[in-house]
Amino acid sequence: MDCSSTGSYMFKYITGAQNAWDMLSEEQSQKHISTGSSDLSDILGGGIHCKEVTEIGGVPGVGKTQLGIQLAINVQIPVDYGGLGGKAVYIDTEGSFMVERVYQIAEGCISDIMEHFPYHHHKASSGQGNLQPERFLAGIYYFRICSYTEQVAVINYLEKFLGEHKDVRIVIIDSVTFHFRQDFDDLALRTRVLSGLSLKLMKLSKTYNLAVVLLNQVTTKFTEGSFQLTLALGDSWSHSCTNRLILYWKGKERCAYLDKSPSLPVASTPYAVTSKGVRDAATPNCKRVRIM
Repeated sequence: MDCSSTGSYMFKYITGAQNAWDMLSEEQSQKHISTGSSDLSDILGGGIHCKEVTEIGGVPGVGKTQLGIQLAINVQIPVDYGGLGGKAVYIDTEGSFMVERVYQIAEGCISDIMEHFPYHHHKASSGQGNLQPERFLAGIYYFRICSYTEQVAVINYLEKFLGEHKDVRIVIIDSVTFHFRQDFDDLALRTRVLSGLSLKLMKLSKTYNLAVVLLNQVTTKFTEGSFQLTLALGDSWSHSCTNRLILYWKGKERCAYLDKSPSLPVASTPYAVTSKGVRDAATPNCKRVRIM
């Protein structure tokens, strides 16, 4: 194959260029997915961004799964109420997805909508009939994964699934690391497989204009003469996401720390996990967001 024919062949698979102004305008017009906590959404630039991969890591019990479920509910808030009106894919590798808790968080979301829009639902085109917990649960497509091979297969299947379900606006994997920490002895192979998965997820987020949220576990790392907590899968995995949010305990208070973002400053804020879901921390201080 000569150079000219090679160029023609490649041209079929290359889309036209997009100028930076159009990219900025498109980004600024995007709605974000609320976290349920206004302070937490603030440090994320308004919430979880579509067309980006966001990693959320932290120790067990700090609220990673609670935040994942909250996002799966909040992405469904109707457009009339400031949401995206989309659906969610939830890929559960640990078995931590509890339907009773999902129902409870859906009720909390509906309660907040009715509180903030007490009269609007009578006029909204979506109608009050859509504000039922059952409708929110029906908008979550759930996959239970029991091995890393199943995880790879489901992520490869996502492109076909998303092509058939174009209303999906968020994909959540809880957690991305579980089976890769348990079942892999060949670390070089693990790195290659994870790199391929991360590239596929990034492509899906941009192709289908959705957010990808990867929940991650923590591990210990020996550095500077002591053991420190760090996110699992090592440094090579740390380049696989657009944004990184680390959840941690500060005494008895849950806090979130924005560790990585291409456009936002490093910042931290407290948050709470309540019976209604993820909310602002109950504190007498008016504003606790701290820019680092």
